[in-house]
Amino acid sequence: MSEIEGFTMSRRCQLTGTGVLTGNNVSHANNKSRRRYLPNLQETALLSDVLGSAVKVRVTTRALRTVEHNGGLDAFLLSTPNRKLPEAAQVLKRRIRRAQAKKATATA
Repeated sequence: MSEIEGFTMSRRCQLTGTGVLTGNNVSHANNKSRRRYLPNLQETALLSDVLGSAVKVRVTTRALRTVEHNGGLDAFLLSTPNRKLPEAAQVLKRRIRRAQAKKATATA
């Protein structure tokens, strides 16, 4: 089970919200039958510097590359607007912000 609370095991990325797409298989004779395009989901543990622990998430490989490009999980979540994040990622973002504020008050 993933650490992000309130998230069921659907075929959906926990950080970007990417889900299943649908389309057609088209044969040489132009026959069309419905098919599903499944996202490449991987269960991984991403390290959060602010929380000081690893967070288990189920994300697409593209989301993993985006997180690494942005400088880690914390930087990715804090730089992404809430309207682009699924609810589960927003919960994690709030946890990171609270931990960040707690560290700031402890050092001040």
